[in-house]
Amino acid sequence: MNAPTTISTHRRIRYKTMGHGHGPIIRLMSPGDLGRILKPFVFLDLFLPEAARIGDMPLHPHSGIATVTVLTEGDLRFDDPVSGSGTIGYGGVEWMRAGGGVWHGKEMSQGTSPRIKGFQLWLALPPELENAAVDSQYIEAADMPVAGPATVILGEWAGAVSPVRAPAGINYLLVALAPHESWTYTPPTEHSVAWLAISHGGLTGDLVAQSGELAILEGTGAIPLQASATGARFVVASAIEHGHDLVMGTYSVHTNKEALQQGEKRIVELAQRLTEQGASGPTPVFRG
Repeated sequence: MNAPTTISTHRRIRYKTMGHGHGPIIRLMSPGDLGRILKPFVFLDLFLPEAARIGDMPLHPHSGIATVTVLTEGDLRFDDPVSGSGTIGYGGVEWMRAGGGVWHGKEMSQGTSPRIKGFQLWLALPPELENAAVDSQYIEAADMPVAGPATVILGEWAGAVSPVRAPAGINYLLVALAPHESWTYTPPTEHSVAWLAISHGGLTGDLVAQSGELAILEGTGAIPLQASATGARFVVASAIEHGHDLVMGTYSVHTNKEALQQGEKRIVELAQRLTEQGASGPTPVFRG
């Protein structure tokens, strides 16, 4: 008689990567590789303490996506004529829905901390938002909801609802565990996509990962997490799968060729207006 099949009640690691670096920034996911598996999550950078000053970033365009920036160490200052100014540290978030086209790169600058570390995530937007108006939010840590060790950056978990105006069906949590501390994240049942990425320390037990790794999770059910002896700071995400193609430009990701052409046309129009107006330097977000 065959032994009964053991059915796992939790998700397992399907694949792990430490990405590839370009200087002090580690590219863990791109739309052309793991983003096709993890969509709507299509891009993830881990930026390290040795990163060049954020304020030195040149203006650059996007369309069709939203960007989400969180810090796991240090702080940054934001300054935007529409959204005001303040400081984003651990637990705060910068959200920008590029939609139909935007130029940005000067809205964040060096804060009070000499070291920063964190993640920038891109989300592929659904058809009704991929060419919509630009939407930016800068939310300080004090205004973000916390449930246990998790700050709810996007979505809803354990009764805590993020104020970020993200599409439905996406959860993104920033978590800090003390040495050997255990915690379980159980995604909504319809969230078939799940992954995590480690900034500090590591995880042991059922799911093993170390600093700098992105782990793709498969299966259904809970995600049991236990910090190593050094503790752990990480992001964990889950979502309903983005049921559309990823059609890519240089700075854009859309669901079809026509939407991409519309977004890229708008980017060119905004670039011409930037040139005509001589907008440079501290220009935060140029929406046209």
